[in-house]
Amino acid sequence: METVLKILAANLRTILRKLDAKNIFEIRLRAEKPLLLHTMSGEYFVTGAGQCSRRAESGYIVRKNEICETMEYISNYSLYAFEEEVRQGYITLPGGHRVGICGKAVIEGRQVRGMKYITCLNIRLAHPVTGCADGLMRHIKAGDGIHNTLIIAPPGCGKTTMLRDVVRQLSDGGKTVGVVDERSEIAACSMGIPQFDVGMRTDVLDCCPKAEGMLLLIRSMAPEVIAVDEIGKEEDFYALRHAVHCGCKLLATVHGEELSELRAKPGLKEICGSGIFGRFLILSKKDGKIRIREARDGEGRRLCS
Repeated sequence: METVLKILAANLRTILRKLDAKNIFEIRLRAEKPLLLHTMSGEYFVTGAGQCSRRAESGYIVRKNEICETMEYISNYSLYAFEEEVRQGYITLPGGHRVGICGKAVIEGRQVRGMKYITCLNIRLAHPVTGCADGLMRHIKAGDGIHNTLIIAPPGCGKTTMLRDVVRQLSDGGKTVGVVDERSEIAACSMGIPQFDVGMRTDVLDCCPKAEGMLLLIRSMAPEVIAVDEIGKEEDFYALRHAVHCGCKLLATVHGEELSELRAKPGLKEICGSGIFGRFLILSKKDGKIRIREARDGEGRRLCS
C-alpha cells in the first residue's frame, strides 16, 4: 500500500493513510466526484476525515488538480516517458499495482495514439494469492507433463490470479514457461521486471499482442509451456495451433460461464472444439474465494472435481 500512497496527491495521501489497506482492491479518483473505494465488503465513499461511508454526499470531492498531481507523481514528472503505457490505458507500478487512465483519447486514423485531459484514475491494488492454484494442479498435470488447459470464468472471478499461480508452480517445478502478457496483468512488469512471482524459469514478453507474442516466444525462448490471458480472436486460434504443432503445452484463460456457451460463439467455438485443449476448468467465486466449479476433459466430459 505504501507504494500506492506515494503516488497520490498529498491531500489524498493524508486521507487514505487513515484506512486499513488490507481489504482495499480499488481506489477510484474522478474529477469533481466523491473519492470511492472497492473493498472485500463492498463499495465505500471516503470522507475528508478518512472514514468510510455508504453515503455519496459524505465523500471527499476529488479535485482535477489532485488528479494532475497524482499523474505527475506516477510518471515522476515525465509523462512522455510512459507514452506507450498511457496509449494502452494504464501504467503498472512497482509491486504489481496498476493505474487505469481515462480522459480524452487522441486518435490518428482509427487508432488511439495517446490521451489528454486525464480526469479519471482507477488504482487497482495487487493482491497475489500464492498457492491459490493448488486445487487446479491435479487436473492440469499429466505425469511428468501437463494437459493443454483452458481456464474459464466470468470477469472478476480470478482467472488471471489462478493462471499466474499455475505458471509459478510449473516454472518452479522444472518447466520453462513463456508468458505473453499483453495487458501486463499476469506478471505486472515494471520497466521489464515482473512484480509478481511467476517462477524462476519463466520468460515474460510484456505488452505484446498474444498471437504475435506466442510465435516470437517459440522462435526465441524455446518454451515448454506458453501461457496467455483472455484469448478469443481468430488469430489467437492459429497461434495456439502453431504452438501445439511446435511441441509446446498451453495454458490460457477466457471469459465465460459454461463450456457450451463458448462453443456457441464465433471464434471461440473453433478454439474449444478443435481438440487443442485437454482440460477445461470452470471457476466461480464465493465469499471472496476462487474455486473450481467444474472440470471437463477435452471431449467435454465432466471430471471429478
